[in-house]
Amino acid sequence: MTRKPTPKWKPCGIWLAVLLAVLIAAPALAAEVYKIGGLFSVTGPASFLGDPEKRSLEMAVAEINAAGGIDGKMLEAVVYDTEADPQKAVSGINKLINKDRVLAIIGPSTTPATLAVKGFAERARIPLISCAAGIAITEPVTPWTFKTAQNDVLAVAAIYGHMKQRGIEKIALLTVANAFGESGKQQLERQAGDYGLQIVAAESFGGKDTDMTAQLTKIRAASPGAIVCWGTNPGPAVVAKNIRQLQIDVPLYQSHGVASPKFIELAGEAAEGICLPTGKILVAGLLPPDDPQKAALNDYILRYTETQKMPVSGFGGYAWDAMRLLAEAMKGTGGDRAKIRDNLEKIENFAAVSGVFRFSPEDHNGLGPEAFVMVRIEGGTWRLER
Repeated sequence: MTRKPTPKWKPCGIWLAVLLAVLIAAPALAAEVYKIGGLFSVTGPASFLGDPEKRSLEMAVAEINAAGGIDGKMLEAVVYDTEADPQKAVSGINKLINKDRVLAIIGPSTTPATLAVKGFAERARIPLISCAAGIAITEPVTPWTFKTAQNDVLAVAAIYGHMKQRGIEKIALLTVANAFGESGKQQLERQAGDYGLQIVAAESFGGKDTDMTAQLTKIRAASPGAIVCWGTNPGPAVVAKNIRQLQIDVPLYQSHGVASPKFIELAGEAAEGICLPTGKILVAGLLPPDDPQKAALNDYILRYTETQKMPVSGFGGYAWDAMRLLAEAMKGTGGDRAKIRDNLEKIENFAAVSGVFRFSPEDHNGLGPEAFVMVRIEGGTWRLER
């Protein structure tokens, strides 16, 4: 019996059918992944901010995926390094919106970079949760921009309240010449009278300056009772060293922009005795058991130190909180950006690393004065001020 030869077109037909099935399924498979964008200063002068933020976002995404994702959909973090450069942040957000088509964006790490990109997020109608502190990011409120870092208005109030308790009356300001420093300076000047404080000198420094003795010499001549430095590393560490070199014997206060172990590392012995406002993460072990943030802080600290093999900082907590808030807001939305935005605005009493968040249409930061504590650096570590 002669067998009929198998038609040569049949295998080709089978493979063609398989290929068509894969191509048809590809959009459905792609839809199973929710992309979340990240804009962080991973390298460069603000890497002490962006590196722990990137790690924390990726850590949060991994944890959410391990628990089944959001409504069964897996998350994917797409991160671009801004290097603390507003122009690179603009390039990054354009990629996230137009190429990667993310559902939401976390970051940038700094106020200047955030102010450079928030307009793009607003026009694209995509939720942006900044990790920077400047009050201008969320005041006035714009529909699509939120943030997790505590406002500088609260930081100034914490510093001035501490000064008032100690009878300080005259102060000098030394602020970095960028959007973060300008925002801080505005708050320092605006609130001084409320605490009976007189500003007797106000100087500024560049973000890359390596010596501030000229400004500090002028400040010393004004005889202040305390100095407030407002900036992010490395400038504030240089200020601390210069003050010690010039033997200026008045209290030095720093902003929450240096609330990380990196500042102590950079300033060395000159960090001793400095006071600053910070989120509670640096003194989590000293908080009472009934503190509403205690559980969230302990959970993040344990996870971060175990997975990253390094100490935590509040800056990483900003990105961790942002992803947790975003995950809560994404539930039941089917990936609809407008619904995610609306849900973010409704979140209240959400205990997290940076504070207890209470968002509303009038408040896209959602944190109150209780999100800050005052700390003093003693023996190379943080001590809670009472």
